[in-house]
Amino acid sequence: MKVTIEADCTPEEVRRMMGLPDLTPLHDHYLAKMQEAMDKGTIGPEILGAMLKSWAPATDAGMDMWRQLFATTGGGKSNG
Repeated sequence: MKVTIEADCTPEEVRRMMGLPDLTPLHDHYLAKMQEAMDKGTIGPEILGAMLKSWAPATDAGMDMWRQLFATTGGGKSNG
């Protein structure tokens, strides 16, 4: 048996319903600190590029990691 429930809720309403914390103040504080560091020149394009590379390596192994992730989560088909 399959039951489908459709609810018309905003993300905020779902977060409250699920009992999840509202991280908006933390997110805003983090973004303000990032903006401040960028304005001061502490963080530049090279540092942001290094951060992105550490999060998503563009090597063959990194691409295989993303392919496997998408295949296991249903976002793509596995070739093997």
